[in-house]
Amino acid sequence: MGGLSAAWAIPAAAVGSVLSAVPARGQGLSTLDQGIAFGPVVTRSYRRLVPRDGEPHLPRIDLIGRDPDPARTSRRRSLLYLGHLSDIHIIDAQTPARLEPLIAQDHSLWGGAFRPQDTLTTHVAAAMVQSIADLRISQVTGAPLAAAFVTGDSADMLSHLETRWYIDLLDGTPVVPNSGAPGVYEGVQAWSEAWYSYHPADPSGDPFGEYGFPAVPGMLEAAVVQEVDSGGLPVPWYTVYGNHDTTYLGTFGVPAGLKQLAVGQRKFWDWQALGLDYVGEWSAEASSMTRLLRGLAVNLGLPFGAKAVTADPARKLLEQQDFMRAHFETTALPGPVGHGFTQANIDSGQTYWSADVGPFVRVFGLDTCNQVAGPDGAVPEAQFTWLRDALAQARADRRLALVLSHHNSFTLENDATLPTEPQRLVHAEELVAMLAESGCVVAWLNGHTHINTITAHPRTDGQPGGFWEITTASCIDYPQQQQVVEIVDNRDGTLSLFTTVLDHASPAQWSGDLSPVGLASLSRELSANDWVESPSLRIGSPLDRNTELLMPAPFDLTGFTDAQVETAQAADRARLMAWESGWPS
Repeated sequence: MGGLSAAWAIPAAAVGSVLSAVPARGQGLSTLDQGIAFGPVVTRSYRRLVPRDGEPHLPRIDLIGRDPDPARTSRRRSLLYLGHLSDIHIIDAQTPARLEPLIAQDHSLWGGAFRPQDTLTTHVAAAMVQSIADLRISQVTGAPLAAAFVTGDSADMLSHLETRWYIDLLDGTPVVPNSGAPGVYEGVQAWSEAWYSYHPADPSGDPFGEYGFPAVPGMLEAAVVQEVDSGGLPVPWYTVYGNHDTTYLGTFGVPAGLKQLAVGQRKFWDWQALGLDYVGEWSAEASSMTRLLRGLAVNLGLPFGAKAVTADPARKLLEQQDFMRAHFETTALPGPVGHGFTQANIDSGQTYWSADVGPFVRVFGLDTCNQVAGPDGAVPEAQFTWLRDALAQARADRRLALVLSHHNSFTLENDATLPTEPQRLVHAEELVAMLAESGCVVAWLNGHTHINTITAHPRTDGQPGGFWEITTASCIDYPQQQQVVEIVDNRDGTLSLFTTVLDHASPAQWSGDLSPVGLASLSRELSANDWVESPSLRIGSPLDRNTELLMPAPFDLTGFTDAQVETAQAADRARLMAWESGWPS
């Protein structure tokens, strides 16, 4: 108590009172308590959202193949309680580098180029950070939150501003999500010429209005004028690369012409003015991107198809290592500086890392992004070898292992390589087999597909065991959910991993409120009415959401003493107390 009191500048009596209390179930709300459902159609095809009953944890016995011991609930202990965020997709909707006209060329192919909620991503992220902070005490065991992990696609378009806003929101630094002219929205949602976009002031002449999207006068102004304050995460957070953090549109390299466009004074609203005769070829050959930029250069001086906007050097596009460097421009708390990346990563250019989180778990942050072309990923052989050897060391050190990556086992098939830099790429089958047979991996956390999905991966050698792959949804597409995960020792040779889905901390039913919290609620409703995708499918089945994932312990856990558990949780509780007090100065 004395050490924790001194470390966090908290009175020793207050620390003692918290540590001596019987751990209580967390009071924050999750989907265990209340869910969100589609309500009735209100206009044409447009539907509101409404609250619904919560969902209990459902046990999954895929990896143990038998009913669990009912007595486990009376003897279990928490080894690590963590937050999992992915696909936050912070968007600067006003940047000239955001090519919304692509959606007019083919809505189903380029749906990610424009969403009606593009201006509201910081509001959603702030409300999601608050939701995780509200769940800082486990609803299962009463254990304190120890860390949070972000599995990529934090920014949407390689933008310095997008990356800055995401880091600041997780750190707890307020942001005003505007670029260009102060207090003014300059973009396609205010331009009648951009017929393909949602115009909240008056949607009557656009496809969204035909669908039934409501008029929301003042939405754009409210989105770019108000300060957005998340309160920050109360625990250290760690991150990895996503394809949108390292390639343009999550798919291509960035030619010099696009970098100039990003910080310039022209923003295009017409796809023909962009020279998009090439768009159909993008997926076939990367050189078409270069030809597109030539088309852009020719058209930059034409009045048709573009409007003048306020130039902003903060909209610059990042190079690959710039993403790592940005994570060193952070607050000391909650930390750590670098958020998984270290100075060795900066010096070497290596984009993957490992770190011990608490006394029992070692975390491995991978970079599965393909720098050549394509949104999906793979694991370069050098990184695969590093991971295999590092997991062997974790097993020798008696550490449970968590693996983080952006891509999941359904999207690790990218084979794109440069002829000048050939390398073997490891795909899902080989990676999964290695992780399952490592003798220490308990879970692989990832994202990319924007769908809640949980997959059991048994060992392939006939031995008992394996690991769980846990894929969370995104903050940009419905249902705009993330999750908390808890690793629990049942003290009978099994582990339980509890996954609990979180809605962001905004009303289930939007009331017309244009405050930052109200805009987050509106964003969820707009995303639920995506008529090209299938929003309801992204929710996942009940077995992909609130679950108890049982598995054989990868090794004997009796060496994890109760004293170690209690000491680690005492330190985590003291940190939460310091956050609740506004962190020590």
